[in-house]
Amino acid sequence: MRKEHDFIGELEVPDEVYYGVQTMRAIDNFHITGQTLDPDFIQSIAKVKKAAALANMATGRLDKKIGNALVQAADDILAGKLLDQFPVDPIQGGAGTSINMNMNEVLCNRALEILGQSRGRYDIVSPNNHANMAQSTNDSFPTSIKVCLNHKAGKLTAALDRLATELEKKAVEYKDVLKMGRTHLQDAVPITLGQEMGSYASAVRRGIKRIQQAQEGIHLINMGGTAVGTGLNAEPAYIRKVAETLSEVTGEHYETAANMIDTTNNTDGFADISSSMKVTALVLIK
Repeated sequence: MRKEHDFIGELEVPDEVYYGVQTMRAIDNFHITGQTLDPDFIQSIAKVKKAAALANMATGRLDKKIGNALVQAADDILAGKLLDQFPVDPIQGGAGTSINMNMNEVLCNRALEILGQSRGRYDIVSPNNHANMAQSTNDSFPTSIKVCLNHKAGKLTAALDRLATELEKKAVEYKDVLKMGRTHLQDAVPITLGQEMGSYASAVRRGIKRIQQAQEGIHLINMGGTAVGTGLNAEPAYIRKVAETLSEVTGEHYETAANMIDTTNNTDGFADISSSMKVTALVLIK
């Protein structure tokens, strides 16, 4: 066991784990669902942390030796390693702070290992001062959700595209199959099975478009806004750079929101995504 300290006091942490004292506190504090984090979400947070480290190195604020070790640690997570080091409950108080600190601790302890140091030596690589540099849970956490949603939406729309393509093939295959159309729970007028299949394909493609339109709003991020969107404790150069590095890390284009206070304060972009998926599901139920 190793001993780690936070503002509350001292805790013993198992030597073999990469998380630390604040994660241990979260394990004790939040017995809610018994579930663990979605691996896609863990990797999305790692992408955001990697982008932040790259941006902080670019401004000169983050020592490159430490920064490169943090980037390598994030790459390990993106390669599917260390995913068992995130034991915190997905549902918790504090707007995701425990999840944010779980990631910061894992990154730091892996970075320390890369640098040949012992886990828990936060005087060398700090979860707060280095992994969380120029960040707050209030900007890194919602940005991670956006990265994850875009990743999952991409997989969903690709699956819907395959479905629509197969329905379009059936529309051609069954174009001469005549059947009765139904309305009000009774036979109405003739329609071909191909026409039915074509209508399903059209509805699915509209669902794809609906989801993609909603995604546009979650490519605007508040990274660098820190706690309330004012950018306190973040370099202006970092704020300009981090959207660029996140775009490079994810392969998708992200932009810093024109009003980060608004983007920090409001979650309508998430509601738009949720609504688009619910409406698309409503269409698929038919």
